[in-house]
Amino acid sequence: MPDTQPDPQSKPEPKSSLELGVIGNGSVAALIDGRGRIVWCCLPRFDGDASFCALLSPQCEGGDWSIELEDIDRAEQHYMPNTAVLVTRLYDHHGSGVEIVDYMPRFRTRGRFYHPVLIARRVRPIGGSPRIRVRLRPLCKYGSEVPHFTAGSNHIRFLLDGVVQRLTSDVASTMIERGLPFFLEKPAHFVFGPDETLTESPADFIHHTLENTLTYWREWVRNLSVPYEWQEPIIRAAITLKLCQYEATGAIVAALTTSIPESANSGRNWDYRYCWLRDAAFTVRALNRLGATRSMEEYIRYVFNLVASDGDNEIGPVFGITFEHKLPETQVASLAGYRGMGPVRVGNDAWRQRQNDVYGSVVLASAQIFFDRRLEHPGNELTFRRLERMGELALRVAETPDAGLWEYRGRAAVHTYSAAMCWAACDRLAHIATELGLDDRARYWHDEAVALHARIEARAWNEKLGTFVDAYDGEHLDASLLLLADIGFVNAMDPRFIATVDAIGEALGRGDYLFRYIAPDDFGAPETSFNICTFWFIEALAATGRRERARMMFEHMLAQRNPLGLLSEDIAPANGEHWGNFPQTYSMVGLIQAAMRLSRRWEDAL
Repeated sequence: MPDTQPDPQSKPEPKSSLELGVIGNGSVAALIDGRGRIVWCCLPRFDGDASFCALLSPQCEGGDWSIELEDIDRAEQHYMPNTAVLVTRLYDHHGSGVEIVDYMPRFRTRGRFYHPVLIARRVRPIGGSPRIRVRLRPLCKYGSEVPHFTAGSNHIRFLLDGVVQRLTSDVASTMIERGLPFFLEKPAHFVFGPDETLTESPADFIHHTLENTLTYWREWVRNLSVPYEWQEPIIRAAITLKLCQYEATGAIVAALTTSIPESANSGRNWDYRYCWLRDAAFTVRALNRLGATRSMEEYIRYVFNLVASDGDNEIGPVFGITFEHKLPETQVASLAGYRGMGPVRVGNDAWRQRQNDVYGSVVLASAQIFFDRRLEHPGNELTFRRLERMGELALRVAETPDAGLWEYRGRAAVHTYSAAMCWAACDRLAHIATELGLDDRARYWHDEAVALHARIEARAWNEKLGTFVDAYDGEHLDASLLLLADIGFVNAMDPRFIATVDAIGEALGRGDYLFRYIAPDDFGAPETSFNICTFWFIEALAATGRRERARMMFEHMLAQRNPLGLLSEDIAPANGEHWGNFPQTYSMVGLIQAAMRLSRRWEDAL
C-alpha cells in the first residue's frame, strides 16, 4: 500500500499486477512484486491469516514488507538459476543501487528437513550511496487490525493472529519500526521467523542458510529428468509446484492466493489455498514425469490419512491442508480485493459438492508407486487394498450427476470426464492387481472397467454432432474432453477423438488460447481463457499429428509467462493479462506436460 505521505522524489507504486515472484520452503510461501515488496504471505501456513495482504487492498495501511530505494528509477529481478531464491535489484537516478536476496530456508540437517516459518532477506549496496527505508507492516485478521508489537535493540516481536513472529536484524529496530531512511553502506540482514532468540548474528545465519538452501535446490533440480528443449521453463514450473506442497501433511494447494478474480469485476473470486484431490493429482503426475517422486509419496500419505476414518462414505473434492473436511466459505470485508475487485473469500464451498472424478484422480496419481523400482517404499497389497476403496466408490458414483471438473454451483449432470475418470480408476486397479499377482482382483477390475467403458461410450458420443460431448446425452463441448486420450479412454488417433479435438478448437478457441467452456454458468459467460485448457489442446494437437501447430501455440504460451516464468490461472486473450489465483499449479502442470510431449529427445538432438 502507498504511504500516507509518499516521498515526493519516488515514483508511485505501480498498480497491482501478477508480475510476482514466489519464495517458499514447504511450510510457508510469499509473493514478491517487481520492486522486492512482499505483498502476500499467509502465516503460519498456506491457509492461515494473510499477515501480508497488500495484494488484496487491506483497509488498514500496510500488509507489506518493502525495501524502498529513495528516488528509484528502475528495477530488475531474477531467480538464482535452478533455485527458489529471488534476487531484486533497484537503481536510483544517480547511479546508486541495492540488491535484495529473498528466500525461505530449506535444507536437510540432522536427518530431517529444516524449513521453518521464516523469511530471510539480505540487502546490500551495489553502487553509489543508496538511501533506503525498510517498512515491515504485517496485519492481523485479513487486514482488519494492526498487530501489537514490542521492540528491543535489534529485534521486533509481532503478535499476529495465531502466531508470534520475531524480526531479528543488524539494522536498529527503531529504523524499521518508524520507517526511517538511512544510507546503506554495508549489507543488512533480516530474519523474520519464530519467536526465538537467534543464536548467531543475522549475517552468519543468512550466510549459512542461504548457501545450504541454494545447494538443496540445485541438487533437487539436478535429479530432475528434463527433456532437451525448454529446460528453463520446465525447471521453473517444477520448483513452483514443489513450493505448493505443504510438507507437514503432503497436501498440495491449487494456488497460494485467494480471490484473484478470473476476469475483471467478474465476481469469480475463489479461495484456492486448499488441496483439491484432482489438482494435486495433476501436480503429482507432472512431477512424476520429471522423476520427482517424493511429492507423490507425500501426497499419497495425505490422501490415506484423509480418508482413513471415512468408511464407505463418498469423498469430497477439496480438503484443508491439515485434513479439514469442511471449508465454510465467508466474505472478508476488511480486504477490498485485487485492484479493489472484491469480494475476498476465505474458505471454499466446493467442499460440499460431489465431483466424481476425484476417485480416478487419486488412483492415477498413486499408480506409479506399484511399478517404479526406484522407490524406497513401493506399493504393496495393503496399499492396493486402500486404493480399491477408491475404485468401489468410483463404480458407485460413475454414472450419477455431479458438479463436474468445473465445479458448477447451479447445475449437475453426468459429466463425461467424471465418468471416464471413474473408468480410469477401475482400469488402473486391474493393471496394479496384475502387477501384484492378484489374479482374481485383476479380473474383477478388468471386467468392471470394460463394462463401464461401453456404457460411457454409448452415452457420451453424440452421433448428430459427430463428437464426444460434455455430459451424457448432451449437446455441448468442454475442454475436459481433450483428456480422454491422455487417460487412455480412447486412442488419440481414433477419428472420433480427432473430430472432438477439432470441434473444441473451433468452438472454444480464441486465437492461440482456449476457453474451458463458453456456455454461460452461474456467473455468466466466461471472459478469459483457462491456461491448462490451452495446454491440453496443445497436447491433443500433438497427439493427433499436428505437432507444428502445437509447437507454435506452445511457444506463444511460453511468451505469456510473467517476467519470472510463472503463470496464473487465466489469461485475457485481448491483451495477454494474467487473471485468477497465483501461481496456479494447473497452469504450471500444463506447461510441463506439453513441453515434455513436444520436446525433441536427447538422443535425437545431440
